[in-house]
Amino acid sequence: MPIATINPATGETVQTFTAASDEEVEAAIARAYARFTSYRHTSFAQRAQWANATADLLEAEADQTAALITLEMGKTLASAKAEALKCAKGFRYYAENAEAMLADEPADPGKVGASEAYGRYQPLGVVLAVMPWNFPLWQAVRFAAPALMAGNVGILKHASNVPQCALYLADVMARGGFPDDCFQTLLVGSSAVERILRDPRVAAATLTGSEPAGQSVGAIAGDEIKPTVLELGGSDPFIVMPSADLDAAVTTAVTARVQNCGQSCIAAKRFIAHTDIYDQFVDTFVAGMQALRVGDPTDPDTDVGPLATESGRDEVEKQVEDAAAAGAVIRCGGQRPDRPGWFYPPTVITDISKDMALYTDEVFGPVASVYRVRDIDEAIEIANATTFGLSSNAWTRDATEQRRFIDGIEAGQVFINGMTVSYPELPFGGVKRSGYGRELSAQGIREFCNLKTVWVA
Repeated sequence: MPIATINPATGETVQTFTAASDEEVEAAIARAYARFTSYRHTSFAQRAQWANATADLLEAEADQTAALITLEMGKTLASAKAEALKCAKGFRYYAENAEAMLADEPADPGKVGASEAYGRYQPLGVVLAVMPWNFPLWQAVRFAAPALMAGNVGILKHASNVPQCALYLADVMARGGFPDDCFQTLLVGSSAVERILRDPRVAAATLTGSEPAGQSVGAIAGDEIKPTVLELGGSDPFIVMPSADLDAAVTTAVTARVQNCGQSCIAAKRFIAHTDIYDQFVDTFVAGMQALRVGDPTDPDTDVGPLATESGRDEVEKQVEDAAAAGAVIRCGGQRPDRPGWFYPPTVITDISKDMALYTDEVFGPVASVYRVRDIDEAIEIANATTFGLSSNAWTRDATEQRRFIDGIEAGQVFINGMTVSYPELPFGGVKRSGYGRELSAQGIREFCNLKTVWVA
């Protein structure tokens, strides 16, 4: 994929960029490593000052930044602005809490024959961040804010279709006061990742992206014995039981499926409805999806913009066509509109069988699959019938059912009577082939720290 800004709403190439040369990559790694040797000794108070100043800029520039995000990956202006403001919140959260999260953890010295004994968190060094295009600012900031507050430095290899967002991130942190080379953007293709990760000056890596990308980075890091955090795909279930507030569940289901034009790892994708309310759920859900307005993402009346890439739109289209050819029923959508750009309509599919790829595969677009179940056991069985385990949603007012879903669903997260959202205050990550490690919360900032045991006689 060329490194370029291509407007998904029109297919027009707006600007192209030249990939960094091998010499430029080498120089960037050298600068990052040199910066870490001094930056690691800065105080939490100083880092917090820089993080809060960066948050100030993100808030002040939210409208301009939103326009850039929309131009490069096609989400609506409203959701793009919300993303920029969420990044500011992330910086402020770690500015306020990092020192307490990384405070020494005391042990009982008498029990280990010491005068002092404790664990101390120390930064690892240069961390490579390989990030996707779907949340071009937030995905990177939820790594950068805790990593920089912990005393690490970062090198960002962003997706090739959001180069201007990638450059903005490095620029806004520099203008916020972070010292030169604390956070660098490298405009390179995926083929450069292995070289960077194998460099002995790079201590660790984090990746948010596809399963194949995660396999590649995980294998290289394993070979080099370097820690990684991987946040990969998801095919999240959204379960609705008879005791649920059905109106609230349907309204949330529509939002959960089409958020970010349906291009979110934590978007609900498989909707599992109890047979007692299945028909009502499907009818109202289809009506809600049909009511959405697809169009220009810069128009405030637009609900769903284009998909970010032409190849992504084509893949969604193929998944729907294959399911229909195998007997699935398309309740709404399912036809690419005849217009420029990479648009695809909100689509609902039912009558999906286990032999269809759609039963287990992730669909990265505004396509919902709906399943009928007899009871809670079958609901949990279908929820877990995927190799992914990122997040999940369950709607029920029955306390016993809530506990069953919390305990029984195989996922890194479960949201009861609500929609999955990433919060700085809560750990974020998955199980199974959705990856490992955690971002956000105290767990996230500790992922790229060495917990050093200290024992003093």
